Amino acid sequence: MDPPAAKRSRSCPAGPKERDAGAGAVRGRGRPEALLDLSAKRVAESWAFEQVEERFSRVPEPVQKRIVFWSFPRSEREICMYSSLGYQPPEGEHDTRVPFTRGLHLLQSGAVDRVLQVGFHLSGNIREAGGPGEPEHLYHVSISFDRCKITSVSCGCDNRDLFYCAHVVALSLYRIRHAHQVELRLPISETLSQMNRDQLQKFVQYLISAHHTEVLPTAQRLADEILLLGSEINLVHGAPDPTAGASIEDANCWHLDEEQIQEQVKQLLSNGGYYGASQQLRSMFCKIREMLRMRDSNGARMLILMTEQFLQDPRLALWRQQGAGMTDKCRQLWDELGALWVCVVLSPHSKPEERASWLQLLGKWDKLDVCPLEEGNFSFNGPSLQPATALNPGPEEEEAAAAGSRHTVFGRALQAGSLHWSDPHLQRILASDCYGPSLTGHGGSDKATFDPQGRALWLGEPFPTACARVDTLRAHGYPRQALRLAGAIVNTLRLQRRHQLESYKQQKKELLQKGSTCITNTEGWVGHPLDPVGCLCRALLEACRLEEETLALYPDSGPERRKVAYQHVPVPGSPGESYLALALEVALLGLGQQRALPEGLYAQDKVVRNEEQLLALLEEVELDERLVQVLRKQAGLLLDGGPFSGFGEVLFRESVPMHTCARYLFTALLPHDPDLAYRLALRAMRLPVLETALPAGDPHPNPLDSVTSNRFPRWFILGHLETRQCELASTMLTAAKGDPKWLHTVLGSIQQNIHSPALLFKLAQDACKTATPASTPPDITLLGIALELGLQVMRMTLSTMTWRRREMVRWLVSCATEIGPRALMDIMQNWHSLFTPVEAATWWR
Repeated sequence: MDPPAAKRSRSCPAGPKERDAGAGAVRGRGRPEALLDLSAKRVAESWAFEQVEERFSRVPEPVQKRIVFWSFPRSEREICMYSSLGYQPPEGEHDTRVPFTRGLHLLQSGAVDRVLQVGFHLSGNIREAGGPGEPEHLYHVSISFDRCKITSVSCGCDNRDLFYCAHVVALSLYRIRHAHQVELRLPISETLSQMNRDQLQKFVQYLISAHHTEVLPTAQRLADEILLLGSEINLVHGAPDPTAGASIEDANCWHLDEEQIQEQVKQLLSNGGYYGASQQLRSMFCKIREMLRMRDSNGARMLILMTEQFLQDPRLALWRQQGAGMTDKCRQLWDELGALWVCVVLSPHSKPEERASWLQLLGKWDKLDVCPLEEGNFSFNGPSLQPATALNPGPEEEEAAAAGSRHTVFGRALQAGSLHWSDPHLQRILASDCYGPSLTGHGGSDKATFDPQGRALWLGEPFPTACARVDTLRAHGYPRQALRLAGAIVNTLRLQRRHQLESYKQQKKELLQKGSTCITNTEGWVGHPLDPVGCLCRALLEACRLEEETLALYPDSGPERRKVAYQHVPVPGSPGESYLALALEVALLGLGQQRALPEGLYAQDKVVRNEEQLLALLEEVELDERLVQVLRKQAGLLLDGGPFSGFGEVLFRESVPMHTCARYLFTALLPHDPDLAYRLALRAMRLPVLETALPAGDPHPNPLDSVTSNRFPRWFILGHLETRQCELASTMLTAAKGDPKWLHTVLGSIQQNIHSPALLFKLAQDACKTATPASTPPDITLLGIALELGLQVMRMTLSTMTWRRREMVRWLVSCATEIGPRALMDIMQNWHSLFTPVEAATWWR
């Protein structure tokens, strides 16, 4: 970006010593800041200097000096934001390769020299040590700035990265921290105006002599044009001055190298098969979110540049021609791209013309043939949050669920374009922690409703859309407002659940007699493209983090992430409640929702991945007595939730199993309420799609494998779900060691619900290992359970000879020997139901 041409300006005097110039440079300790500086700060932030000169016929020079001085960025946070990406360095090299950190080291080592500020232009030299045997490097850096933003940068190092190099960082930090040491001059136009004709001629000739190889052709061209009467240059009043700041028409935004962003995204997409490329693209998405949080217009600008490169990825056309789906890594990146656009379009402070331009771009991209479609059968006009929900979906919901129109990854962002923030009830929710019925006045909104306790609700909008609002508020730097809306959504979910339970009680007898139900949730919240449960949980947990906010150079630096510590933060207007408890409640409500498995391999895999991400969030939270009480209450509600809960007594045939969630709940509840823990885990052992397809005890068509995909074409992840079921059973068996009552109860559940011989055999082996530790006597009851599982596997696979039968026979005899002679005798007496004659003869030998 070229330095903006503008009218001439004035110079500014020496400035602050403090690191943050906004702290007040001219005041001494304990002295209030001068009114001149307070006024100059506000003008420098929001007015182009040309506007100041046009507004006032004469601006006193001291005022001009202070405005120019305060126009340089005052905070290091923005400098860090624009110099801490570009690549994801290898582990252990963060400090040495991050441009911000390198620039800070250069500053502290005294590498910054000959710093000069001329109006709105800053320049200086940076000396950097060379490598072994190399001389010292000298880099000349120049920076233009306006309205507290750096508008252009130039460095002799020819840096080709997304953002500022270490040398630009060093010079910027020098100006912020040591402004009193910076040599300041008037804008060059002011100096020239003080010269007479002879001085001007001497100045020009000396300038040409010093740089004749670079400027002589330009100087001659300009001289010819000036001497030519009627030339364009003679028709313009005045002349441009790059040191006088930007003009009124110039966009006021931080310098962003658009060409380099496009080139780097293109290169990373071409290396899409590598893990590092995906990580760097995700880092760029994190940088966009950071810009949005700082309310920096470059966030949307950078997202547009990235989206254009994503759509130009040649693999999109290739995949479309071949009829093949894109890779999972690429699909995940597109999902994040679509979610970011929802946040941008739904911005609460964007101008109407900005939103219109974004929607125009999205509409154009949405119509492209190569634009990826949204995976799964999620509706765009799902059921809205209401105080009561029927047990059976109404015609409108069924129609919405059955609608199969084409939806691209930008469809939800286009839909967000019709949403607004002007609803009076919503405005009051966002404005106050104490909003209640007594403060409603006459808003005239149908949504101005409250629960029986007088807490605000947010109704009439689908739950994912309401949560997208929360995510948008967080993304744009409105954390308090996001919390208030999150609280209203939680109040609505609680009231809705209360009405659901009342509705279920009225029809409980009829549903239990039928033994099954239709799906009450046409689409699940876990695995949804907008990740509503995750958005709500993160907003609530963010308010409870203990550590102070820092300049995070690498938000997703994996291995070096410290364990997050949380504390209870009270919810205003709700005595005894905390945001931490609400986060736990929301996560369990979403994870325990009875919902149909979405269509497509990727959408089903996303359900599993999203579930694991939510549980990872919960595992970071250390459970205290308050949270254990929340856990107990939610577990009880899940058990009594009927067709609305995945742990309810009646299930829809193709509802998502609860094995992973149950394993977390079982482990968390076991030390505090063993009976509840086992009840919940045993209820979750069900796998309805197999229970209705295979009679109890019947083996799979292929006994050692999961159900084949051609038998259940929609359940692409069935094998994974059966493995999770096995892990839950193994966890219960291990925990029940030494308790015969629960061991036999768990055994009964395993025999009823697990249909895969391979998984049953694995369970038997794991139980045997647990029952026979090296240093203590064996647990005979658990050994008996292991043997019983092994015998069941032998009976199930008797008619199907496989290579694993020999392994099973050896293990079975070994386990029976560990138990004692009676177990061996039982096997011998019933050998015909366990072994073939050849196997029995081999065993006897």
